[in-house]
Amino acid sequence: MTTTAIPTISEVERIAALSDPVMRNLQITQCYHQLALVLGERTGWSANWCTFATWASKQAGQTIRKEDLARTLEVALGSEEATVQAAQMIAAVAQRMGARLGVDEIMKAIWRAMDPEAAFTRSSDAVARGNLKVFAEIGREFAHFYADCLDDPVSEAEKITRFCEQLSPGEPPDGQRYLRQAFQHYYQALFEGDEKRRIELLLLANLEIGFHEQTRLQPEINEALVAPIISPQEFGRNLINALRPDGGWLTALVWFLMRLFGQLTDIDAAIETIVAGAQRQAQFIVTETMMTIELPDDNRLRLGDDLTGGFPTILQKITNPDLLALLAQIDPTPDSQRESGADYWGDLPDRLHFIADMFRSYETSRELFEPPFSAEQTAALKAGRLPEGRL
Repeated sequence: MTTTAIPTISEVERIAALSDPVMRNLQITQCYHQLALVLGERTGWSANWCTFATWASKQAGQTIRKEDLARTLEVALGSEEATVQAAQMIAAVAQRMGARLGVDEIMKAIWRAMDPEAAFTRSSDAVARGNLKVFAEIGREFAHFYADCLDDPVSEAEKITRFCEQLSPGEPPDGQRYLRQAFQHYYQALFEGDEKRRIELLLLANLEIGFHEQTRLQPEINEALVAPIISPQEFGRNLINALRPDGGWLTALVWFLMRLFGQLTDIDAAIETIVAGAQRQAQFIVTETMMTIELPDDNRLRLGDDLTGGFPTILQKITNPDLLALLAQIDPTPDSQRESGADYWGDLPDRLHFIADMFRSYETSRELFEPPFSAEQTAALKAGRLPEGRL
């Protein structure tokens, strides 16, 4: 019997139904932690998929909350010489047109016209949808598995077969064949007395769920990485309103006539320069945020870098034939962390290669079971309040 409170199917469904993406993400992260602890108690504290999902979900929260992304973009653009020069040129033209603002105020108006918060909204929404999509499916199945099978005193082949039969056959993203296989392997691990065979079963199950999860998430990941920025046309309209809020249709008419007679060629080029710089920097910022994961003990992994430190001794040589077959499918550098860094997180094979090596590298890391939030933050979440402090 486990001592950790076991999340129920109804609890998973309650969290999945939350409308606030920020609060939902925080509760998903906490629920993953509880789900991880439950299985960890039974399997000797080797990592399960929920262990890794806890920290991935916590990292996703940064993009969902858009933490400091707009300010980071502003600082990055402020350091680009071409962007600064373009903004200064727009400010000079605006003053010639009669904008009753100083240069500093005009520069602030240019930034407001960029609408930086909106620039990251689509990425935030895509990550939030992916976070929910995975939890509503896989988190629910873990809760279901625990309710049906976790407390079995002996292995019952018919029971785990019935459990797996309720999962859809076929390949991901629509089929759940890999989930079927994963829960079969988790169930075998519950009763496996040999440590190496048990750990290899857990790693196999983790990677099977990871393969299913990442295939399902492909659309949301690519959408989030696009980080679309405002179009030059909309930026121009916003800028008119920001510079001459009292001008209304008359100001817009003046700009239209100036463009019609070729007097805005330079300012149009400047707008293109600013928007292109913002697009480039915003995509870099979102990519860096998504391609970083913070693990306990200040262990910060950049997913574009190769993993280091090697595999734990017990997993340096794999013996499970099913695990060997799956690794042959997703890990192009066998038994090595070489080239594990993903060049682009939107590339599914690159992503799976990194995940395969990361799961294998951290499979026996007990510190991954540490809570993702402080005791005070956890209490606030349980009370339905947004926790204070760094999340």
